Amino acid sequence: MTQMLKVNQRNKWNNAIVHILLWGVIFFLPYFFMDSERFFNWRLFIRSLPDLLGFMFVFYINYFLLIEKLLFKGKTKQFILYNLLLIVGTAFLMHYSHGWMTALLPDMMPRWPMRRRAIPLPFVVRNFTSLFFMTGLSLALKMTIRWLEVDNERKELAKAKSEAELQNLKNQINPHFLLNTLNNIYALIEFNPPKAQQAVVDLSKLLRHLLYDNNQAYVPLRQEVDFMRNYVELMRIRLSENVKLNTHFAYFEEKETLISPLIFISLIENAFKHGVSGDKPSFIDISLVEHDDGRVEFVCSNSYFPKSESDKSGSGIGLELVKRRLELLYPGNYSWRTEIRDEMYTTVLIIDTKRHADDIELLDSRR
Repeated sequence: MTQMLKVNQRNKWNNAIVHILLWGVIFFLPYFFMDSERFFNWRLFIRSLPDLLGFMFVFYINYFLLIEKLLFKGKTKQFILYNLLLIVGTAFLMHYSHGWMTALLPDMMPRWPMRRRAIPLPFVVRNFTSLFFMTGLSLALKMTIRWLEVDNERKELAKAKSEAELQNLKNQINPHFLLNTLNNIYALIEFNPPKAQQAVVDLSKLLRHLLYDNNQAYVPLRQEVDFMRNYVELMRIRLSENVKLNTHFAYFEEKETLISPLIFISLIENAFKHGVSGDKPSFIDISLVEHDDGRVEFVCSNSYFPKSESDKSGSGIGLELVKRRLELLYPGNYSWRTEIRDEMYTTVLIIDTKRHADDIELLDSRR
């Protein structure tokens, strides 16, 4: 709501500037070039003042009244009729006001004999054409402003919808993640109760992150890496000796790189889900590296033991949520590919955090 108010306030200022520039060009600019001997020809300006005021009258009657009350409400015929009456009436006022101005300012307004005897054809062509043009100009400006307002509202609604969808996705991830972790602890209780107790302690640390730190759209990269480390150590407890688990995390401690929470953890979950066998040699290699140019590169490789169709744990809901969140949060600023080769599954996710931050800053500056 605050952002919407700021946008509306900025639009009001922009509209005011457009109107000032428009009338500045129409009222003053031509008279700087009509007389090469003077900087500004005030005599011509005073002589043309009735016409200029007539232009303003037609412009703003349309801008504030006729377009809004008639045209935008589908009353096109009435809009055209009232405009014809307005233009005819204003044109006659403009024509005869020159005589009135001559009487008031005889030194500034030379007498025009032709205007006293008859209405000349050039008057009809010039004034009526000018007033029709002002009506069209008023309509064009009003339509442009209306389109910008509708477009801003559409963008705000799309942003609100995206934020609501992201929150919904995060709400789905938390129970999904917690369910998988509880299943792991349940398996530990049966064959190694001490490890299960340690797992509960580690789980409490993870829940703290989920409950408190995960409420933000973006968290520091180092904070997310700590969460990933805790999760890996929690999973390591239940691994047998035939599973080789290697991790590598490299990032800049001094930089405040921001990342969306729980993006990588679903990929790690997937590795433990499909990469571990109870009786066959298995491996999981996890790497996250932050590069100098702002790219965060995550690579996870594991032995591949796909789940059967009847195994609900292989439903892949976590990966679908990751894909949807990436599309909403990092459009055009990420690449994600997966590969299965020689019974090895590899997923590579690269997020350009610097370009994404620049895009957000540019977007905010335009609002």
